[in-house]
Amino acid sequence: MLHDVHSELLDLYLDDRYSDQDRLFQDETAPYEAYVPLHTRGWSHAVKTDGTQTFLTPERLGGVRHRYATSGSSELAWRAWGGYPSEPHWTARFSSGTPTTLVAAFTASLISTEPLPRTVQDVPTQTRRALYLATPTGKQQHGNPPVAPPPPAPASGRTR
Repeated sequence: MLHDVHSELLDLYLDDRYSDQDRLFQDETAPYEAYVPLHTRGWSHAVKTDGTQTFLTPERLGGVRHRYATSGSSELAWRAWGGYPSEPHWTARFSSGTPTTLVAAFTASLISTEPLPRTVQDVPTQTRRALYLATPTGKQQHGNPPVAPPPPAPASGRTR
């Protein structure tokens, strides 16, 4: 997730550097860009009258909270967590000054189904039950497809 956010941050910086835009500080990306992908993966959505909306994984082992009614730029606008909300294994927080494009990169990475190469020992014991195991696939060779073997030669001698 950090890699994806940093990659997007670098892209924003380079876009700003070579143009007259200032997307790092005046991001025009709508907040729904960050949470629509959560809906497509089956996350639940609840809106409260206090100006927050919460998105939870189908297993309820993680979520994203968006404070859409913020009065100051120093308030936390986004909070994400993994694990149970009362005892998360990790959290990420973004202030209302964070470009929505960065939050969208984070949520896209959060729901990515691309396997991460790691050993079981790299994963904390308490979260191993939430793992999905994937078998690595070999890289496909580019170029001409493999040729089918020739048909078997006809049997010599007698026929039935």
